[in-house]
Amino acid sequence: MRTLQGEFDGSGLKIAVLCTRWNDDVVDRLVDGAMDVLSDCGVDDDDITLVRVPGAFELPLVADRLADRYAEDGGLDGIVALGAVIRGETPHFDYICTECAKGLSATALEYGLPVGFGVITADTAEQADARAQADEDHNKGAEAASAVVEMITLLRSIED
Repeated sequence: MRTLQGEFDGSGLKIAVLCTRWNDDVVDRLVDGAMDVLSDCGVDDDDITLVRVPGAFELPLVADRLADRYAEDGGLDGIVALGAVIRGETPHFDYICTECAKGLSATALEYGLPVGFGVITADTAEQADARAQADEDHNKGAEAASAVVEMITLLRSIED
């Protein structure tokens, strides 16, 4: 039996970290978690591009544009998308969360590019805060970055 599995070796990988400016108190901690994991995996700081967008609805467009522009020429190996959407009193939350997830998934599938989904969707600020703690076990940014590195290496092993 042959088993394929990704590794956590990010040396030489070029990663874009997209993050929202909305709910920046939570999102900044997600970015810190993602950057820590990427560094631990061996991704060089010079190979990371940090892109800030207004909110979660804007993440898919920027992810798609980056993938279209850089993925084919080897200038981009993966994207980590980070944000925090906290439910309010209107259905706005549902629309934003759904379209963000669908858009990021569409980019991943269209370009064959790993896109880590580190967008917290929470009912309360306390729930969002709990998913953005400093330790890697409770930080969705760290989880998304780890998943991207693992998926890049897994896809490469499938191509070999």
